Amino acid sequence: MFRPRVSAALGVAFFTMLAGCDGGGSGGGGGNGGGVVSVTPSPTPTPTFTEGDAARLAKQASFGPTPALVARIKELGANAWLDEQFAATGSTYADLAVAVRRDFCTSGDTVCSRQHFSRVPAAMRFYADAVMAPDQLRQRVAFALGQMVVASEAEVNSAAGIAAFNQIFLDNAFGNFRDILARATMLGYMGDYLDMADSNKSAPSENYARELLQLFSMGPDQLNMDGTPKLDATGARQPNYTPEDIRGVARALTGWSYARVGGAAITDGNARDYSQPMIPVPTRYDSTAKSFLGTSVAAGATQEASVAAVVDAAFNNASTAPFVSKFLIAHLVTPNPTPAYVGRVAAAFANNGGGVRGDLKAVVRAILTDSEARTAPGAASGKVKEPILLMTGLARVIGFTTDGYVFVNRDSSMGQPVMRAPSVFNFYPQDYPLPGSATLRSPASKLLNTANVLRWHNFVYDWTVGGDATRAEFALASGLPNSSLTQPLWSGWEAFGTDLDSMVARIDLLMFANTLTQPQKDALEAAGTAITHADPLIQARKRAQMMLYVAASSPLFLVDR
Repeated sequence: MFRPRVSAALGVAFFTMLAGCDGGGSGGGGGNGGGVVSVTPSPTPTPTFTEGDAARLAKQASFGPTPALVARIKELGANAWLDEQFAATGSTYADLAVAVRRDFCTSGDTVCSRQHFSRVPAAMRFYADAVMAPDQLRQRVAFALGQMVVASEAEVNSAAGIAAFNQIFLDNAFGNFRDILARATMLGYMGDYLDMADSNKSAPSENYARELLQLFSMGPDQLNMDGTPKLDATGARQPNYTPEDIRGVARALTGWSYARVGGAAITDGNARDYSQPMIPVPTRYDSTAKSFLGTSVAAGATQEASVAAVVDAAFNNASTAPFVSKFLIAHLVTPNPTPAYVGRVAAAFANNGGGVRGDLKAVVRAILTDSEARTAPGAASGKVKEPILLMTGLARVIGFTTDGYVFVNRDSSMGQPVMRAPSVFNFYPQDYPLPGSATLRSPASKLLNTANVLRWHNFVYDWTVGGDATRAEFALASGLPNSSLTQPLWSGWEAFGTDLDSMVARIDLLMFANTLTQPQKDALEAAGTAITHADPLIQARKRAQMMLYVAASSPLFLVDR
């Protein structure tokens, strides 16, 4: 139920914010023209950032700006901060990737089942680390990669498998993209999700083969290095692969099954270990000669050699560099990059400067230091916040300590339960159009139906105006291992006392990268001034909560530019 419960002053403030919002804020610049671009280095941005510049980079490269993060980026500049983040650690799922037998829990033990056969433990860790861990860039890139190479609790509910799968992205966020393809291909969790496990030479499953090519590497159409489609003489798009290629890949991936917990027999269905690479079953492997994607595998080649040939063919395809680069640009900066921007990043994927292909550290640096990412946004720049980033961004602005459980309880109703995508196509299509535009794309807008918009708004109200530390949903989840409750840290806002100008300045910096107009600042301050209380600390907190509610429910915050 929609419950704004606002004063007249707040209503004026809220609609003033709306009136000041640029209606084109969900798209990005650039056309979709064809042809191969000349890939040249992007102009190097100035190394000295303003606070606003630093906050904008934090929006792209973290789960939300904080005062400390913005100060650090401003101090170091983009490249030095990226170097620091490339070396940072802190987030992990490795300790959660411990498999148990399917019959481990006694009947009716919901706590045990949730701990071992759901996304809850890994999702809690995801949110806790996203809000508090120092390796923000690693996590943000891993989050993007996990929305490209998808496996989901919607089909396979192994907590250990979910943890192991997402650990692949953390381990390789700044590693090599080929290693992601190789490890994801062989993991038992993916093996179940897309049916490569137990695929037999007598009837090879084509599911993983198809999605590997269509979604995880090269994409369905041949691309120029700038991400535009290659067209034939008639102007039609050209496919990257044929049904025969898919059949050849599927044959090459036969003969694998799950590792078993405790070394159990391969026939023991309750002992499947989704957290480990699959094991070979030679009698099910198609050892005959195979051809696919211009690659040949000789008769008698080992199973391992066949898998390596598949991974190499996908990784080395000419379209993989622009396909992966454009996807990552869309998730970090904008879903509407110019072809030149895509071309510059794809060039870094193809060669990191030292002859290495697929170096994600080079790709991420190219994305975040490109002139299109670092210069002031245009009227149609940016992207809609997806629900996960709305939740973490607001929590980091307020200041939270959390075990992550409150986020897990919220994200399904918000339309984006992390690690539980509804299909291999993720939560939304990459080419989803921006409503009202014939050219711009806005993938996350797919989630902006009427019900979700109201849920997002009510969420913002609950965690701001209704967000005192005593809120019931922040409490310890009794009986749930790893629960340590959630606490909003309002003391930092209470410390402002009656200094509303400083409160507004912090909101402007962290939520809007110092882009608010004076009338918008005045509207925020008016909303805060209307709140009075005899206790000065409570008054300061309530004023901050009201202003944060107005700010976080505005289009200006829901679109990162």
